[in-house]
Amino acid sequence: YNSKMEIDVSGYLIPADWTFPIPIRYGPGRIRELGTVCREKGIRAPLIVTDQGSRDLPLIGRALESVSDSGFNGVVFSEVAPNPTDQNIIAGREAYLAGGHDAVIAIGGGSGMDAGKAISLIAHNECGLWDFDYDEPVPSLGTSIDFPTLVCIPTTAGTGAETESTAMVTDTTRGVKRCVWHPKQKPATAILDPELTLGLPKSLTAWTGSDALVHAIEALSVPQWHPLCDGLALESIRLISKYLPSVVKDGTDLEARGAMLVGSCLAGISFLKGLGLVHAMSHMVGAVCDTHHGLTNAVLLPLVLKYNEKSLGGKTALMCQSMGLNTHDFSHLYDKIVFLLDELEIPTDLAVLGVRENQISEIAQKAHTDAAAATNPVPATVPEIESLLSQSLSLTR
Repeated sequence: YNSKMEIDVSGYLIPADWTFPIPIRYGPGRIRELGTVCREKGIRAPLIVTDQGSRDLPLIGRALESVSDSGFNGVVFSEVAPNPTDQNIIAGREAYLAGGHDAVIAIGGGSGMDAGKAISLIAHNECGLWDFDYDEPVPSLGTSIDFPTLVCIPTTAGTGAETESTAMVTDTTRGVKRCVWHPKQKPATAILDPELTLGLPKSLTAWTGSDALVHAIEALSVPQWHPLCDGLALESIRLISKYLPSVVKDGTDLEARGAMLVGSCLAGISFLKGLGLVHAMSHMVGAVCDTHHGLTNAVLLPLVLKYNEKSLGGKTALMCQSMGLNTHDFSHLYDKIVFLLDELEIPTDLAVLGVRENQISEIAQKAHTDAAAATNPVPATVPEIESLLSQSLSLTR
């Protein structure tokens, strides 16, 4: 950092290996090391899991090329919806078993990585997917826990899902999104290659970057005292608030792409502490209306910020400092975030996303049961959530 507390991103072109919280290979072009990772981990026949929209992108070809150049046989499974469903995961398990695979490489944005991680949970055991529900007791897998090796490769700077086994999947029976995981299943390696994000369109860059910013803001806002997560959240807020606007304007800026990818990863680690009402509502809006998760988060953020205002205390000043503001009160924080959302051309209401008034009650009831609602700094009843959602149909900022 220089004397003005501006961030120097010149280092984001330099490869680096990190060990926290899992082994991470960072740097431009490091997707070419995927074959090396397979060799080091004893992987012979990986199943590469991505989403339908990414299947034919050059980045998947580069992943396959790296694997095949190292003498291994990689196969792609891409029957994954933008909001992955339990049916997608079951189909992925069947493909994994039919192909005799020994590892899962989850590559893509949130949908590709969520699907890959969820498939890895059920690939080698007889438990059903919902036995791994985050809100339920950890399932007993007997004396031998045998998860396939899992490698995660993000292609957006948004979800930050590459360092944990947690995955959001739509329960098609109940019409809700549910989180699945197991504490013994961790990615063996994550590859953070900013070159993979260069082709991301302007809109998706804005939406996924907003997702990462919401992760960091909500994690910091959780009342639990957790200085490790709080430090990561603040650094994420600093990186994203500075570089998201510039990378949306110039998607070819590799250094800024790198800074965003690191900021997203930090935010993803920080929300192990918990999230809040933005995510509780966004999860269920996505489950009911099939909206883009990051965009939905961005639309809802201002309303929830105001709802939580009085509970933030000194964290308001910390966020203001991270965003480079000279005045550290809530009104300046709020105005900065609104300015950023406007700059990113985020819609000002959920109606633009296709959400309708007759869906609000159902979404509110489901959001109240979401784990993220339980860690919001201000408790919310179903009627209060319904009120926030109703407001969001007309104007959120």
